[in-house]
Amino acid sequence: MATIVEGAVRTERFWQRMAIGLAIFIIFGFLQFALRGFVDPVRAPFWVHLHGVAMLAWLGLLIVQPTLELRGNLALHRRLGWAGAALAALIVCLGIFVGLASLALNRFPPFFTPPYFLALTTVESLAFGLTAMAAIRRRRDTEWHRRLMIGATIVILEPALGRLLPMPMMIGWADIPVALIQLGVVGIVALHDRRALGHVHPATKAVALLVIAVRVTVYLLSLTPPVVALAAKLAGS
Repeated sequence: MATIVEGAVRTERFWQRMAIGLAIFIIFGFLQFALRGFVDPVRAPFWVHLHGVAMLAWLGLLIVQPTLELRGNLALHRRLGWAGAALAALIVCLGIFVGLASLALNRFPPFFTPPYFLALTTVESLAFGLTAMAAIRRRRDTEWHRRLMIGATIVILEPALGRLLPMPMMIGWADIPVALIQLGVVGIVALHDRRALGHVHPATKAVALLVIAVRVTVYLLSLTPPVVALAAKLAGS
């Protein structure tokens, strides 16, 4: 019995540490970008700050939930789960809006073409939201639920990575290192699966496929005439 309890505690601590690690990485990516003078937070539109606050809330929730599991407070965990569902929906809406508004105001990174930036922000926002919703739908299946929640956050690592990688030097092939780093994070979960379960969980495999699918979809969608036309119209070009 003691061995089973210790194993459960180790598992919860793994998910807690994964959440903390992702939160630190994402916050560091944005913080160092601002400290290096590449962005002026004071002059950023309010909706950019709103999106940032929503994302910080998501990262906080991602850490709090396994912490509540460790403490045995399942009632609060479940209540916060529904708040997380509403927060995920808000992040999807804000993510798409920020992408559209950034194009209209010419606030998008110069190393992205308008069609690519439009596809990137829309696809990643939707993939995040759909994965989070799938996690909530499978909340009774703990193994799927945990991996999909972490997977939803892995999907949106790209903005932080874009502020850490030398993107201007990687025009045309930036998707490759971004995908490899995201898959590396999935690989950490896969190693945990091997140790805890003896095999890689299907949810972990699904997240890996999702990471690849998002990168391929963004690239192909950015080449389609409707996206090219819409992006040109938004950007005024």
